Order: sequence, then C-alpha cells, then structure tokens
Amino acid sequence: MLMPSIFEDNFMDDFFGVPARRDHRREEVLGSMMQTDVQENETGYTVTMNIPGVKKENVKAELKEGYLTVTVSTNSSDEQKDTNGRYIRRERYQGSCSRSFYVGKDITQEDIKAKFEDGTLKLSIPKKEAIPEKKENNYIEIL
Repeated sequence: MLMPSIFEDNFMDDFFGVPARRDHRREEVLGSMMQTDVQENETGYTVTMNIPGVKKENVKAELKEGYLTVTVSTNSSDEQKDTNGRYIRRERYQGSCSRSFYVGKDITQEDIKAKFEDGTLKLSIPKKEAIPEKKENNYIEIL
C-alpha cells in the first residue's frame, strides 16, 4: 500500500505517484557552508568564509598552539500544525562544523581581527616573521 510521505514539502505528491523531492534548500546551505577564500597581501592574510543562515552568536574563533579554528553551530526547527493545533509535521536540525588553519605560534589572539556581516566572516591575520630559537649551551663552566 502506498502511503504519503509526511516528510516532503507536499505529501500529496507521493500519493499521486509524483517522485519525491529532496530538500534542496538545506543541501545548498550545507554545500556552501564554510567555503573559504584566503588572500595574501603585503602585510598579512585575509580569510573570507561563507557562513549563510547562521547568527553571529553561533560563530566561534579560537587560537590555540598556532592553529586558528572557526567553529559554527546551528539549530533550526520547522513545525507545521493543523487548525486544531495537532502536529502534521515537526522537524528539527542541529549541526556544527569547523575549519582549522595553521597561522604560526608567533600570532597572538590580539593580532587577529574578525568581522561577521551578512553571513560572511572576515579575518585579518598579520604576517610575522618567526623568531629563530637561540641555541643555548647547557654546559657547566669548568674552572
């Protein structure tokens, strides 16, 4: 027996034999999530990251041991009720993703400037030359 799918946009499509459609909107958003461009200039790097449909509060950037990690989390729900308030369809989505970039151990948190606007995160990371480590002699002077 053919049962209509309540998980598609129009459950009558399955009933009348129309092939089921996938939720292309969610696939488009996830497919474009965190697409990143890295541009080098004289003073540093500009990282531009697409994060569509995400609020600023759900974007976190962390610098740890020379790695810059950008983490994004999202929650959404789609509820549809009939006229009596009973659920016809209720879906929830929760997910997170992250990207990491090695920026060097000489970069500090204060060096990196970040701005989030219209679903785009822009990070400005300066260039710093690595300070060569001095080789110290650990010998004991013998008199």
